[in-house]
Amino acid sequence: MEEDVPGAGPSAAPGHGQGPRDLTQGPIARTLVAFAMPTLLANVLQSLNGSINAIWVGRFLGEGALAATANAHVIMFLIFASVFGIGMASTVLIGQAMGRRDIDAARRAFGTATGFSLILSVVAGAGGWFAAPAILHTLATPTEAFPLALTYLRVMCITIPSSILSVSVMMALRGAGDSVTPLRFMIVSVVLDILLNPALILGIGPLPALGIAGSALATVIAGTVSLTAMIIWVYWRDLPLRLRGPEWRYLLPDREMLGFILLKGLPMGIQMVIISAAGLIMSGLVNREGLITAAAYGATLQLWNYVQMPALAVSAAVSAMAAQNIGAGRWDRVGSINRAGIVTNLLMTGTLVTLILLFDRPVLALFLGSESPAIEVARHQQLLGSWSFLLFGVTMVLFGTMRANAVVIPPLIILGISMYPVRLAFYYTAYPLIGADAIWWSFPITSMASMLMAIAVYRWSKWRQASPALPMHLPKTMD
Repeated sequence: MEEDVPGAGPSAAPGHGQGPRDLTQGPIARTLVAFAMPTLLANVLQSLNGSINAIWVGRFLGEGALAATANAHVIMFLIFASVFGIGMASTVLIGQAMGRRDIDAARRAFGTATGFSLILSVVAGAGGWFAAPAILHTLATPTEAFPLALTYLRVMCITIPSSILSVSVMMALRGAGDSVTPLRFMIVSVVLDILLNPALILGIGPLPALGIAGSALATVIAGTVSLTAMIIWVYWRDLPLRLRGPEWRYLLPDREMLGFILLKGLPMGIQMVIISAAGLIMSGLVNREGLITAAAYGATLQLWNYVQMPALAVSAAVSAMAAQNIGAGRWDRVGSINRAGIVTNLLMTGTLVTLILLFDRPVLALFLGSESPAIEVARHQQLLGSWSFLLFGVTMVLFGTMRANAVVIPPLIILGISMYPVRLAFYYTAYPLIGADAIWWSFPITSMASMLMAIAVYRWSKWRQASPALPMHLPKTMD
């Protein structure tokens, strides 16, 4: 049974503009779906943007340029993994503060996370610029792609501060209960990026032809314009997290809040690294099976990238919603939020999996060509592995609920165990018996193991008795 944990802290009224959604009131399932859908759409747009930009680069500049962007994106992912953890930790602070109606505490958490992220991003951007050649050599970037990769990566390093600030603001707004504003300005960024990419690559009209640097510059311009417009919107609508007057000093990281954010954020960032590294290992195992299997797996991953999106969006929504209710002392709603998240994920992910399995041939042909022998291999991969995302979604929802109370170490341990000892042990044991099918079966086996461990931790551990996320004794200086 869930214990009642009383809320605390003075309240402050949000701004007069159209503000965040109150996630502590109203029907749980309907509120959860309404909050999760904008996040899901934003994730889909971001992935579509990456796919379309890859098409521009591949068609206009060739395979070498496409390989160059792939190498650069591996590095950018690792940089953003740590910032993702910081952002998720700050959303816990912001969500619980909003649940208590303590707007000042939410602003302090936002200021600390944003100020530290900016400092980190400037260091990462400058370091990435100078270390780019060494990093690309370490990744064994192909010689023919190296100059292009270096140019692309260095231009992308310029965008790190604005990109990280944009991610921080979007995650903070979601933590405060506003998932619509991030979607609005994700649309702005994606549309600009898609339009500017071919224009700056080829030099359309008065614009210079910059080649691969133009692709990176398009992303820089789109992100900067979107971020500027989003900040203007936050102040125009007087949203609760805006900083004014003496509140600007909140951007100087508070030591105790920063300590919490790092303590909780680093494990969440490491989770992303664990997942990414596990993906690289699986790609290596697939490559051993030959070109046809590897090509099929590449197409399969394109589809799986979209199948996992409902789980990630629902998990983020559950985390924000549960955090606000924990902050408000509404533990009576937390269990219901978790159950609603699981059901919503099963319905959304189940629908996607069913559609993909029914129409996999024409969709796979978009990536492989209608006559490719890899299509049947990819269909077999889909059949054995796609349903694992139903289990993955349950795990993500459970992780999101526990994360709302700042519990992050058990999910990290669970992922580490399931992604490595469980997955690799199954692969090496089953491969002599069923060959390459051991790879595809390892996905549901891994997902089942992580789900069972997550259920056990959720039901029988003391995660509900974790200390309140927000440093409650910090002096409250203003409303």
